[in-house]
This record gives sequence, C-alpha cells and structure tokens, in this order.
Amino acid sequence: MNTPPLLQVEHVSKSFGGNHVLQDVNFNIARGEIVGLLGPNGSGKSTLLNLVTGFGSIDGGKIDFDGQNIGSLPAHRIVNAGIGRTFQLPSMPKKMSVMEVAMAASTSHHGVLATVFGSGGARKAEADAHAKATILLEQLLLTHVRDLPSSALSGGQKKLLGIVCALMSDPRLLMLDEPTAGVHPNLRNDIVQSLRKLNKAGMTLVIVEHDMHFIREVCTRCIVLDRGRIVASCHPDELASNEHVVQAYLGSAEKREPAEPAKVAEVA
Repeated sequence: MNTPPLLQVEHVSKSFGGNHVLQDVNFNIARGEIVGLLGPNGSGKSTLLNLVTGFGSIDGGKIDFDGQNIGSLPAHRIVNAGIGRTFQLPSMPKKMSVMEVAMAASTSHHGVLATVFGSGGARKAEADAHAKATILLEQLLLTHVRDLPSSALSGGQKKLLGIVCALMSDPRLLMLDEPTAGVHPNLRNDIVQSLRKLNKAGMTLVIVEHDMHFIREVCTRCIVLDRGRIVASCHPDELASNEHVVQAYLGSAEKREPAEPAKVAEVA
C-alpha cells in the first residue's frame, strides 16, 4: 500500500492584480524527502513558499499537509500543524540575545506569564524552551554566540539562527528560503551538514535555492518553476539535460512559447 504524501499541492493558483504568479501548480512531497524548489527570478518560488506556510492566501486549488487541508489556515496554525520555515533575509531583534530569540520562537514558551504571575506551568514551559534552545544552538554551532545580541551575528549565523527558530516548534516539514545565499563558505558547509543531520533524523525538507552545487549536494529531487508553472520534477543530476530546465534558465523570454506544465510523477 502506497504511503500518502506528507504535502500535496493541487491546482494552486495565485495572482496579484493582472500578474498570474502561479498557475495550476501540482506536486507532492513524500515523507523524508529533501526537495529543491528551483526556478529563475520571478518564477513564483517565494510566493509558493508563502502560500504553503500561511503567509499568503491561495486564489484557487488545495494544499493538504498530512491529510489536513491547510490552504486557508493562518501561519500560526500551520506552524502548529507541523510546518516550519525560514526567510531569505532574516531580521533579528536588536535588543534580544541569540538565546532569547531562540526561546521566543517556542510555541509553548510563556516566560512573561511566569515572571508576572509566578505560574508553575509557565516556568516549566520556559525551562523546557531554554533546554530545547540550548540543544539546537549546539547542533547548529551557535553555542559560542548564544549571549550576543542577535543583530550582531553575521549573515550566515543569522541563517543558522533562523533554522533554530523554525525547529523550536518541532516541525515535520521544514521549508527554507535560500539558506546559503550570501553565506561564507565555512558556514555554508555547516548549513549543509546540519540539514543532512536533520533529514537523517526524519525531517522532510523543501529548499528554495539558486546554488546548484548545494542542490546536488543535499537534494534528492528537484521541482522547477518557470513563469508560475512546474516544468520539471527530477533528480538533481538530470537538471542539466532537461530541455525545460535549460530553457527556463537560459532561453530568451521573447522567443519562448508559454511554459507548459510538466507531467509530474506521483511520489509514493
């Protein structure tokens, strides 16, 4: 018996005024996959990520996560359902330490209540959040900066802290928006190793990324968008020989015919 997909996107569309950003998008993500979401600038990648994670509303279609329709849910309920995400340009509070930012991302942390009301339950939630943040900061190699202002981190360290924050809610699906863009090569390697460890522990990952070397290192499958439609779903090694992918990245927009949706195989 086939295992149902963890994430199922069916006939999703999104427009901003007369600009049709996504058109009849269909794909599945199986449990345990690491999927790269690729496409040239303006192809709809970030919009699709926003729709799945509740930072935008779909115009049509359906998004199911683990059998639950999440297409109309707000972002906080999607987090509670089990989807975490990072952002391309993470912005950190200037007056909060790295540890405080990580703890604030916990969905069960109510440190303010513990301070004001002396609630035993809130104090336990704060202690649990601190313990979880300590473990994640160690795993993402940020222990040595845990007491620094989060705004003082390098761009790569902020990306790592963004992953820590997303993991504080114990997601089953983690969606990352360009996690290595602008990152120093040493930290880039740290991110690669961290994502591999997360996947080995059972985490499903969807990664928006332009770095093709990173995609080949990390991903087990790639989904390629071009002008709001999926034009390919394939192994990273097949990207260079896929006509639709080459055309999407290198072809002249004036000379190309409108993008045709690819026949995306169902993932068991």
